[in-house]
Parts: sequence; C-alpha cells; structure tokens
Amino acid sequence: MASTTLADYAAPNPISRNRSGIIGRAVDRYEGPLKVSGTAPYAFEVATPSPPAYGALTCAAIGFGQVSAVDDAAARAAPGVKLVWHALAKPDGQAEAGARAYVGQQAPSAPTFASPHIRFFGQPVALVVADTAENAQYAAELIKVSYREGSGDFAFDPLRGEVLDGESRVGDFEAAFAAAPVTLDETYSTPIENHCQMEPCATTAWWEDGALTIHTSVQAVKPPQHALAAAFGIPRGQVHLLSRYIGGGFGGKGSTYEDMELAAFAAKVLNQPVRIALTRQQMFNATVHRPATVQRVRLGATPDGRLTAFALEAATHCARDNVFVERAANFSRALYAGPNRLTGHSLHKLDIAVASAMRAPGEAPGMMSLECAMDQLAEQLGLDPIALRIRNEPDVHPETGQPHSERMLVDCMTDGAKRFGWDKRNPKPGQVRDGDWLLGMGMAAAIRGNFLLPAKANIRIEADGTVVLRQGMTDIGTGSYTILAQITAETMGVPLEQVVVEIGDSGFAPTPGSGGQFGAASAGSAAFEAGMVMRKTLAGMAIADPASPLFGASEAEVDFRDGLITASNKSETLSALVSRQAPAGIEVVGDSRPVAESRDYSQHAFGAHFCEVGVHVVTGEVRLRRMLGAFACGRILNAKMARSQITGGMIWGVGAALTEFNAVDPRYGSLINQDLGGYLVPVHADIVDLDAYFLDEVDDKANPLGIKGVGEVGICGAGAAVANAVYNACGARVRDYPITPDKVLPFLPEV
Repeated sequence: MASTTLADYAAPNPISRNRSGIIGRAVDRYEGPLKVSGTAPYAFEVATPSPPAYGALTCAAIGFGQVSAVDDAAARAAPGVKLVWHALAKPDGQAEAGARAYVGQQAPSAPTFASPHIRFFGQPVALVVADTAENAQYAAELIKVSYREGSGDFAFDPLRGEVLDGESRVGDFEAAFAAAPVTLDETYSTPIENHCQMEPCATTAWWEDGALTIHTSVQAVKPPQHALAAAFGIPRGQVHLLSRYIGGGFGGKGSTYEDMELAAFAAKVLNQPVRIALTRQQMFNATVHRPATVQRVRLGATPDGRLTAFALEAATHCARDNVFVERAANFSRALYAGPNRLTGHSLHKLDIAVASAMRAPGEAPGMMSLECAMDQLAEQLGLDPIALRIRNEPDVHPETGQPHSERMLVDCMTDGAKRFGWDKRNPKPGQVRDGDWLLGMGMAAAIRGNFLLPAKANIRIEADGTVVLRQGMTDIGTGSYTILAQITAETMGVPLEQVVVEIGDSGFAPTPGSGGQFGAASAGSAAFEAGMVMRKTLAGMAIADPASPLFGASEAEVDFRDGLITASNKSETLSALVSRQAPAGIEVVGDSRPVAESRDYSQHAFGAHFCEVGVHVVTGEVRLRRMLGAFACGRILNAKMARSQITGGMIWGVGAALTEFNAVDPRYGSLINQDLGGYLVPVHADIVDLDAYFLDEVDDKANPLGIKGVGEVGICGAGAAVANAVYNACGARVRDYPITPDKVLPFLPEV
C-alpha cells in the first residue's frame, strides 16, 4: 500500500463529505444511559467469577527514611483478614525491579514493597486483604509501623534547581532587553495542584487457568498490561487488562499505582478475586500531582508595541527518583513574534510524591504568567490587550520558521471580543461598580500543541450488518465511545444505531490511550483508516460476486450510504452481502500514523478567553460573573462533547486562578490539603454564565479527519483571563496564585 501523504489528508473522504451528517452533530453520549442509570461497571464494580476479597492500604507517616519494624499481629488477628503484606513481609514471586518479560516491553517490573525505603509521605507501606472492605480498612488501621527517619528535602526552592538541557535561544535576548524602550520584568508562582478525579484509582483482579484478568482505572491499557506481565514474568497474552469506564483521569491515571499490582498478586495467592480502591486522602498523597512553578517573564518592546525581547524562564520540582518537568515555557515559543528570545526550565528534585502530567501540562501554569504579563505590557504601552497580541502575531513559527497548518488565533480574539462586548471595557482599573462590587473584564489567548500518535483499529461486520469497532482506547469521560461511533458510522455510511463500539481492552488493536489532547485524533484516525480498509474489502467482494447487484461494477463506482453499498443505481445492504459472502462475519485492521510531511508545519489549537468578575470592596472576595471562550480546533466531531470539554477546562482555569492550592509541609513532606474539604475546586455556585463556541476550521495538515484536540486547550489561558479581570476590577495585580481575598484586600479602596 502506498504511503499516506498530506495530499491524502486534504483529499475528499467520507468524513469531509459527511453525507449522513453524523460528523459534528451534537449526538448524546453512547454510554450515557449506562452511566446515569448506575449500571456502567467501573473498575471497582465489575462482576467477578466468584465473591471477591477486599484490600486496604496503610501509608507512610513520614516523608523520608526507612521502615524499621512493623507490628502486624493485631491486623492479622482482626475479623475476616486473609493476608497482610508490607515492606518486611512482601509478596513472594515478584520480579526484580526493572525486569522485562521480553525485549521492547513498554513498561518494566516495578515491585511494590521491594524496599523498606520511604521516598515520600503517603507512600503505601502495607496491605491488608479481608472478606469485606470494612474489615480490611479496620485491620489496616491496626498496623503499627516504626520508622527510622532521614533528612529529606521537602521545600521547593527555585534557586536550588539544576538548569536543564533544552534552553532555547534566538538572537541576543540580553542585549535587546537592555536596549528596549519599554520593558517588563515580573515573577509569577503557581502552586501544586491535585487531579481530584471523581473516581479514585481502583482495581479488581482474578486469575483463571494461569491467566490474569484485571480491571483497573487507567488512561492507556497497554503499558500497565506490559508492566504486569513483567511483574509476574509471564507473556503479555496471559494478562487481560480492561478499563472500560473511567470516572475522570486528567493525566493522573496516566500512571498506575500500588492498587493494581497488589490486587493481582493477592488474587493469585488467595485464588479469589480481589478489589482495592484508594481512599480520597490516598489519592492526594499517594498519586501524582501538578508541581508548583516559579516563572520569570521579561518583555522588551518598542513604543508601538512590537516585542523586541522575549524571555520566559520557569523553575519547577519533581520527585527525586522520577524526573518530570512541567515545561511551562515551551508553549511561548510558538505564541508571539519577536526576534530575540530566551526560554528554559530548571528543576529542583525533592523527596515528595511524584509530580507528573496534569491537564495541559506546561501551558496551564505557563500561560498564567505570560498572558498576565502581556496584559500589563499593554497597559504600559497604552494599547488594548487584543491589539498588542495582534501586533505580535507571527507569520510563521517564531523560532523554527515552520509555516502554520491552520492558525486562527486572531479570529478567535476579534470574534470573541465582539460577542463578549469587549468594547464596553473601561481600561482604567476600579472604575466600574455595582453596589459593593467592583467589576472588571479580562482576556487571554489560548494555545495547545496538536499531536497525532500511531494507533490501530479493528472493524468487524457481522452477518446481520452490525458494524463493530474494537480498539484499546479509553474513555475518561471525554466522549471517546461517542465520537468513535460517529466516525465509524459516517465512514461506513450506516446509521449510528448500527454501530457497536468496544474499547478499553488490552486484547484489542492498540492505541496510545487518552491524554495529551491526542486521543480523539489518534484513535479516530485509526478508526477511519479501518473503515476505509473495510470499504475497499466489501467493494471487492461485491463486484466479484455474481449474486450481488453490484457484480461487474468498477471499484471506483462503489459507495456506501444510507446503510447500503451502491454502484450507479444498484445497491444492496451490508447484511445481504456479508451474510452471503462471509456468514461468520468479516473483520479488518486499520493503521494510522503521522505523515512525515506534517512535521514541517507548526500545529496548534487556539482560542481566546473573555471574563468578567466582581470583587467585593469589603471582603476582597472574587466572583465570576460571566465568561466566554472562542476556539479554533479543526473539524469538530461532536458539538456537544467538544463544548463540554472546553467549558470543563475553562472552569478548571477559574479554579486555578481563584481557589486551587496545595503545598508541602516542609517539616514532614506531607500535603497540607488532603481531601476535598481543604482543597477547594469550583462548584456550581461559583460558575455562572460560562459558555464557549468554535470557529469553522478544518486542518488538513493534522490528520485525515482534519481535527485537533479539544481536551486541554480550554484550560490554557483561562486562569490568566480571570486574573486580568481582577486587575481591571480593582487594580490588584496578583502574581502568586491562587488569587485569594487576603491578596486582594491591600488594593481595595477605603470604605
């Protein structure tokens, strides 16, 4: 088969023709009835072949050191207890750390309780399995762990970080900044944030005939399947991992945790199914988080607003033995023009829980600095914030010189401004009042990179004409089931009711899973390619079958629409053809991977946020009054779900600006907020009159569907728009997030 090219992406296809009108339609969720009726089986709820046992974890009460002794006698004697494991009595049969069952395995063995060393506060140190969840939790609380405490480094200090490779320089920033007529030099800080998924991490596992079946809540099914195969030293085919319904991920379930491996080992030892779920407090301490950042922004400009010097340098932290960099400066390399540029990151390794990806890693915290700095620079120059951004709109990628695939940022800003009523904004802070509330407007740009990763899909047509799509894809609440059904139905020319989607299974065709705003594009492109292979296969069968009305037609004449396979004025149903030619059904595999030419283009999704807030003149309380987002994200597959994803991101941006905060206690290495009572996320009363819409765009350089991701761009810049509105309302330029009342009060007028 000939290699795919960008010309193939741009050529008319069933998705771009959209004859059935399925693509773009606001179709209800495919799995919605199951979820609202409470019958969608999540990982902790799946049916088991026999009654399950339940596991509960005990976690470290220190931040750094060693387990020196464990008194588990009371736990072992507690009602219903079946086993107790810990660092001094670990499960037998674990493979060595780093072991791989075969060459090229995606994930190596990472045994639990392999060492008594404590790497972070909240690290699981013991497991109890009992006949009920209540008995397991009670016994876990009876375990007494003694420690030998060490001297851990828990406090993030941006000045102690090591400078990373990958600093980007263009021109001579220092000389240009020193010579710039107008300059800005400000430092911003963002705190640790937690994912707060509705469903905790959970696993149900059992063994049958030497094979492991395991249901776990995870964003990609292949890496954990490989990790379990390595842990037990068995072929990956003996590990059947499923993640069919997931109650939120946001990057936090891109990793797996102790519940998965321990459930699998306990199920094998006990010869019965085992369920383990993390508590809400364990979700905060024992899983990943977004790290804090400190960002320095320096801008130099001409009096008419042309950027001549541009620098964004970010410091962040990570776990000592698990390096992750919150690349808060990377997005800025593509956002605004300017000949002299400096961006880079430094990293401080700490003895705390692992920092890792959280919705829009990099852009989400990074845009909360630059987009506020641009607002401040616009005020210094006497320019409207939108005018400043338009003045620095690049013709090509500012650093690489690559042409843009599609870039409608200016359109998002200008069209959004009209809809929002931006022209009514008073640029002078503190001038608009509604009773005891000072009102202000703010805006910010949004950008998030567009990605396409290799993926496969399997399509099967049954004798009755049912079209079944199977993929190792996941749905973390984003709508994967639904958009995959839409793509398959439109490609095969059948009604949605004729399509069955089965995902979240390691035995299906592999995909990269959900995350990074690449899920829909990657899995969807593979589903489309599988559909095109199936169309070609069925066409060949029909024109070669004397019993078919299409017998003797040319392949170029064959089309698929209205549930029929047609040629000229002749047609038959899929069921008629398949039941006659392949009564056992027919299936094909489609393969999608990025086109090499697409790397020659700068590809991003764009948007613009507009926000109005009220600041109470006495209390300093900030309340959102209205918010609008305008976005350009390629072809929209499902109007309802795309809007839901975007507005969800915007709401998160409001939380990041106003309420979300966590910190490490420098004495113990523990997070200060360990549940949703202390970690404040927006609730319904906080979000009023918030909406988003999409500009018409098709990006034929991105993938055969012409789509871009929408899962993360909604949060990018949203918090900065809120912060800019707070400044416009009362003159409080808060650069240490979140913007809590105590930080606003000093700027308020005397009552």
